[in-house]
Amino acid sequence: MAGMDFFIRPATGTGSADWIRIPNADIDVKIARRLTRTIIRGGEGDNLHDEGAESTIYTVRGILSVDDYKKILKMFRTGQPFIHDPFEERDVKVIFASLEYEGSTEKFVFELIEDVI
Repeated sequence: MAGMDFFIRPATGTGSADWIRIPNADIDVKIARRLTRTIIRGGEGDNLHDEGAESTIYTVRGILSVDDYKKILKMFRTGQPFIHDPFEERDVKVIFASLEYEGSTEKFVFELIEDVI
């Protein structure tokens, strides 16, 4: 499957010019339910409680120019950016969990966690 366009903007961005477009990115999404598990010592089995909330983790890979890397590094250090989820067609407030960048190849990997607002 061909890569997709990935869009990210700083938390302070308000217009379309604030979005950074990263073409041909590989985007993986992991969605997990938040559960509480109670195990009673000496009892049989356990109780699972679905808290009804979801946690989404986005892993994004691709090629990024040094200039765009510097812009995104500033977002990493100064606040919670927004991304455009290409699968659900919505803007999502996220937190950078990690950022990797190889200067010689311009390859990057971002791990972003949705901040449910």
